[in-house]
Amino acid sequence: MSKYTIGLDFGTLSGRAVLIDVVTGEELASVSHDYAHGVIDRELPSGKKLSLDWALQHPQDYLEVLSTVIPAVLKQSGVSALDVIGVGLDFTACSVLPIKADGTPLCFMDKYKDEPHAYLKLWKHHAAQDKANKLNEMAEQRGEKWLSRYGGKISSEWIFPKIWQVLDEAPHIYDEADYFIEASDWTVWQLTGVHTRNACTAGFKAIWHKQDGYPDQEFLKSLDPRLENVVEDKLSTDITPIGQKAGEITKKAAELTGLKEGTAVAIAHADAHVCFPAVKIDGPGKMLDIIGTSSCHLILSEEEHQVPGICGVVEDGIVPGFFSYEAGQNCVGDIFGWFIDHCVPAEYHEQAKNEGVSIHEFLTKKAEKLRAGENGLIALDWWNGNRSTLVDVDLTGMIVGLTLQTRAEDIYRALIEGTAYGTRKIIETFRNNGVPVNEFFASGGIAQKNPLVMQVYADVINMPVKVGGGSQGPALASAIFGAVAAGSERGGYDDVFEAGQAMGKLNDKVYYPIPENTKVYDSLYREYETLYHYFGVEFKGIMKRLKGLRSNEAAGVV
Repeated sequence: MSKYTIGLDFGTLSGRAVLIDVVTGEELASVSHDYAHGVIDRELPSGKKLSLDWALQHPQDYLEVLSTVIPAVLKQSGVSALDVIGVGLDFTACSVLPIKADGTPLCFMDKYKDEPHAYLKLWKHHAAQDKANKLNEMAEQRGEKWLSRYGGKISSEWIFPKIWQVLDEAPHIYDEADYFIEASDWTVWQLTGVHTRNACTAGFKAIWHKQDGYPDQEFLKSLDPRLENVVEDKLSTDITPIGQKAGEITKKAAELTGLKEGTAVAIAHADAHVCFPAVKIDGPGKMLDIIGTSSCHLILSEEEHQVPGICGVVEDGIVPGFFSYEAGQNCVGDIFGWFIDHCVPAEYHEQAKNEGVSIHEFLTKKAEKLRAGENGLIALDWWNGNRSTLVDVDLTGMIVGLTLQTRAEDIYRALIEGTAYGTRKIIETFRNNGVPVNEFFASGGIAQKNPLVMQVYADVINMPVKVGGGSQGPALASAIFGAVAAGSERGGYDDVFEAGQAMGKLNDKVYYPIPENTKVYDSLYREYETLYHYFGVEFKGIMKRLKGLRSNEAAGVV
């Protein structure tokens, strides 16, 4: 009889599930569920206001995803829970939650419902930037060898700056919490009853190393004496490699989801990093760009190199047997969404409605008619800061070349081009530091739905772009890891590459560089690099001072 796995993908705004045939990789059902609380970045559910750069979530939303999408894919597909052999899940990271020893989130407790630090800090929570700055300063002064593995800077998005912010601003919450845990590992805990920590997020977001462990007590004490024992007191040193089984569906989880008790559950993964087997990548030199609200660039290597400005290199962090590298852009789909929401003329919305297409489709059609360089614009893609290669969330966006003749489609295309230039900068940084990039793959909704974006990327990076198939790349990949967690004895696989070749998907369409466009974009990229260095390195204070004016306006708010 046929066997199936379910892949769960928890994104920034919603969670989704796919049900996949283990032998053919066929997607039999796909269901998405929006988070009831969304991104909490202005005020708590109680109405309490938040300051600039906060981004929280409510973990109750994740439980509602489990209770909604899993029964829905079973019903939609007509597959019996008895034939589902495994579950895998991925999550945004670093999304960190303070909990009690039994796994109860502090924000579930009545006395902390009005306390911002009791909620989950989402990956794009940047209010701990001052802590990241101090951490980087101290690490550089002390010559901490692990700093170079992360491109020379630790991001405010990562776990230690976020925990330190809690300790500094709400010590009672720090004391109340028995653990700080990634949302991915917490959700696996809810399914299996087992407290696990996955090697991917530990390595990429918590400065953990397979041989050396976490930063030592002396370094943590140098940041704040109260942090000396944070690893032993609030984290876990028991890290589980990617590709293993975390546990099995408990009776409680079976009642929540409709799955069979005893179904295998994979160790959690990060939402971008999980995708490799979904696009059939099977070795080094092949970069995967997962393009969503933000963008994550991942590549494998047989060697460990120090690459400036990246997010990290972790042994066995994506798949077993390779050094895994991560870089990224803080804002891609978010830029396009911002532009649609705030800058498109009303008549464009009306025309799109009359044509029966989305405003994104309408603008894409108009932008496709422009030749490379015709808009006369260059955008710095820093609307949400720069992740790689400058690692500075206080940088802001810019468009150069605006005139009274500039139209909405000109700007829309410039924003697409700006994100492509940012990707090229990352590729060249890897190549210049010993990590070959020979092939380029893209996954995510934008990669599948917007051919203009993919063609511009191919033209700017001057490489063919292969696009992952399936409606949900990360969810498909999680289903693949679910098949590996089940193992061959249950009808799954014992090797993630074998599972990926069987269950992974690639679109037939490949986007090849157009030579005349590539020539123009080579010239424009040199201008982008000039702006990149000027505003990101040499005179970065300009953007920071402007952002500081907004922060001053928010003074006095929590």
